[in-house]
Amino acid sequence: MSDTTTYTPPKVWTWEAPSGGQFANINRPISGATHEKELPVGEHPLQLYSMATPNGVKATIMLEELLELGHAGAEYDAWLIRIGEGDQFSSGFVDINPNSKIPALVDHSGDTPIRVFESGSILLYLAEKFGAFLPTDTAAKTEVMNWLFWQMGSAPYLGGGFGHFYVYAPEKFEYPINRFTMEVKRQLHVLDTALAERRYIAGDEYTIADIAIWPWYGALVQGTAYNAAEFLSAHEYTHLQRWAAEIGQRPAVIRGRKVNRTWGDESEQVPERHSASDLEK
Repeated sequence: MSDTTTYTPPKVWTWEAPSGGQFANINRPISGATHEKELPVGEHPLQLYSMATPNGVKATIMLEELLELGHAGAEYDAWLIRIGEGDQFSSGFVDINPNSKIPALVDHSGDTPIRVFESGSILLYLAEKFGAFLPTDTAAKTEVMNWLFWQMGSAPYLGGGFGHFYVYAPEKFEYPINRFTMEVKRQLHVLDTALAERRYIAGDEYTIADIAIWPWYGALVQGTAYNAAEFLSAHEYTHLQRWAAEIGQRPAVIRGRKVNRTWGDESEQVPERHSASDLEK
């Protein structure tokens, strides 16, 4: 469908009505809390407030990977934040993340609680706290950080750009779909090219770079994100497919993607997680 519109932007934009689309009810041009509500706190030092979106899954995979390594201090409570219902705009959540986006983490292990928001920051914080999934060698660590920041900068084109116009926008328009499809395919080619020369994104070791990228791009090429694998000819990215399949078979990844999930197969849903036994039910 071609764009046909007579819309002319005004000199000054004003917020008058919801813009339409699946998430119109929670979109607004201001920050801050919409209602007073404290967040629950469980028994573990690490308290995660999230939902199993790609960004949320990064945090739960990381925590499950740390537990898989035997880091008992990585035990955590995962509380569900229903973003479609505006839980992220509660006063308690805004105190942790003024940007009102999941995931958000609070570490109560020290004298003063530490808040951590933005998924990339959470991965880096946990990697440094537990000394895992992040090399200590300067060159190797820098390569991991290169790819972590690549993901943080690239994913908005995938989610807010391609995903929005391909799936969530109230109407389908050719221009934005073509524009963001071109960029997403370029990103897939970037990953596929890198993975042709190495087992993991940043080299021979599994790191937070893989944990950051897999929930977005692994899910995309495996057909579980936006149902767009055929549209994007995802089968052509053979090295990326190989990597995505390998990561997806890791026990901690299988567990982590279930946490704070409330849709799909019921056997895949663990809305809240407070102990390992919650994932065994």
